[in-house]
Amino acid sequence: MTRLLVFLFAGVLALGACSTPAPQPTIGPDGKPLPQVYRIQPGATSQIQYGMLDSVNALRQAAGHPPVTLDPNLTAAAETHARDMSVQNRPWHFGSDGSSPIDRVRRVGYQGELVGEAISETYETETETLAAWMQDEGSRRVILSPEARRMGFAWLQEDNGKIWWTLVMGK
Repeated sequence: MTRLLVFLFAGVLALGACSTPAPQPTIGPDGKPLPQVYRIQPGATSQIQYGMLDSVNALRQAAGHPPVTLDPNLTAAAETHARDMSVQNRPWHFGSDGSSPIDRVRRVGYQGELVGEAISETYETETETLAAWMQDEGSRRVILSPEARRMGFAWLQEDNGKIWWTLVMGK
């Protein structure tokens, strides 16, 4: 019996030596884990856009506001701006040609009125980005606007993993 226990113990030790330890997060100077690069997989556009739509509508419902629908024109305006922010290498609401969010939604043929735009430069997921927008008073006001009925959402991910997110709300 003792030999069997020694044999089993040796086997467990041998198997334990073969396992790969879990990767430890890289810690920044502030003692917090550094963010991991979020890679958007090819073909995930619809899943991400409709996931964001569901999340936004859940927040709007909790605030007592009507849901929004995904609008192809507003999404085109968002996509154009995400790409342009990457070219400019700065997150801001004006295009490299001096265009405003109002100009961009008109250019793509949106017939409604612009409510506002939320933008971000990050390595985080769309869910983490939405959470950050909800912490910002201006972005939160755009997302929860009672007048909003349409939403556009797009991004551009650079080779280094940085993502330029743009959400546009219209009525």
